[in-house]
Amino acid sequence: MSHTRMADKTVDGAAWTGCAVLFLQSRCPDVNLLSLFKDREGKFIVFKVIKLTLTDSAGGLGGYEILKVHDADPFLGVEVKFVDVAACQQFLESYSSGAVRQSVSQHACRLLALAQELTVETQLKASTHILDLHLEKLELCLQHIHLSQPERLRDEEIDHLEQQLQRQALGPAPQCTIITQEETPVPTNSFKFQNQVFEDRMLTAADVQNFSNGAGRHWKHVGRALAKSCRALKGLAIDNLAYEYEREGLYEQAYQLLNRFIQAEGRAAKLSRLVKALDDCRLTSLAEHVLDMEPRE
Repeated sequence: MSHTRMADKTVDGAAWTGCAVLFLQSRCPDVNLLSLFKDREGKFIVFKVIKLTLTDSAGGLGGYEILKVHDADPFLGVEVKFVDVAACQQFLESYSSGAVRQSVSQHACRLLALAQELTVETQLKASTHILDLHLEKLELCLQHIHLSQPERLRDEEIDHLEQQLQRQALGPAPQCTIITQEETPVPTNSFKFQNQVFEDRMLTAADVQNFSNGAGRHWKHVGRALAKSCRALKGLAIDNLAYEYEREGLYEQAYQLLNRFIQAEGRAAKLSRLVKALDDCRLTSLAEHVLDMEPRE
């Protein structure tokens, strides 16, 4: 069954929803995710690790929301509500392949500035069902998640963390709308994003992979933003890519989009152009991820 057809599924005339709980535990003796989340400063970093992991594994920024992060000693429990069956399916596929563990490890190592790789133990449950035992049966897992409807609204603590994440993405409010001559000019071959200066360079294979992992269903919007200055993506080019790689899924469609851009633009396929397109599409978290930005204090 394709992502497109599954996304259109409704149950009794209502949109598809479901709930799952992801349990996380660090196997590194020096890192305790549960203790970090209870810490005032560590809480936001751990939450950002979780958000970036979901962005990677569920195919973008939509289709799900975090309801609560709770103490399930020795695990940290993350209750996730899915509102899009395609996002849920992609998350299950990522979880089954080990990509979720890998994503948690990578983001935790970067954001916590760890000297060694973080090994993470995970478990996925829907109500009383341990989905790790049935990962080869995707439809059964989806059914268990759908039948496990959320019993609560989003926790106030999660609201505050989401707002903090948005404030970080937007950057500090400007003190003055007038641009003065004292403002530091951006160096040649560089660009500015969220008041930070980055070296501009050609897109790399790592950039393509980070974009493809995080773009999800937004890849077409980014393609149209890039098409404003790329003739190879104008007209029906993006729709043709969607049709040609529909069976391979969202990751491959996003991957082929950026590859087409790089092939057409050559040395002009710069990082700044991708970041601007992501910013135009309000995919700020994905732009941060591509730039490997550290969290602000």
